[in-house]
Amino acid sequence: MSKPVKEMLTQEYRRRYAGLDGACLVSVIGLDAISTNRLRGELKARNIRLQVIKNSLARRAFAGTPLEPLGSALEGPCAVVTGGESVIDVAKVLVAAKKNYPKMELRVGMLDGDAELIDIERLASLKSRTEMLGELVMLIASPGRRLAGCLRGPGGRIAGCVQAVAEKAPGAGEAEPQAAEAGA
Repeated sequence: MSKPVKEMLTQEYRRRYAGLDGACLVSVIGLDAISTNRLRGELKARNIRLQVIKNSLARRAFAGTPLEPLGSALEGPCAVVTGGESVIDVAKVLVAAKKNYPKMELRVGMLDGDAELIDIERLASLKSRTEMLGELVMLIASPGRRLAGCLRGPGGRIAGCVQAVAEKAPGAGEAEPQAAEAGA
């Protein structure tokens, strides 16, 4: 490959992965063309992209970006997987796809620009942002629900007692029809 072509590819990698702070690395070298195409289609349906890269050019493109630590894991045939809601969601999809494509090798992932590279299986076991927000909302709402239950219980009992006393009062049922006749 000539130097201008290498530079063009490096610039394309920089452009494509600019602004990303997380990605996963896999190897699809064991898959045939039909399986690879099917895998790409399944990933695309979930807004996830898989791209086989040239390691030396990717290292050069990742230098100085949040993806720089990922460059140290680029050995042998690699593909970068990006997209989805978060890298955790991508990892979960990849672990599920591994069942259908056993020759695909799951390597490492990088989360939120952290320099530590994490195995994709371990990354898939973490909670995604959506799951964490749901759990947070539940924890915030829980004391309010308990307080409402505490207030509603005795209040309901008092209202029931007042209603029972009002119904048992002498002439309570007769007062309403007499008032209706007097007004007519």
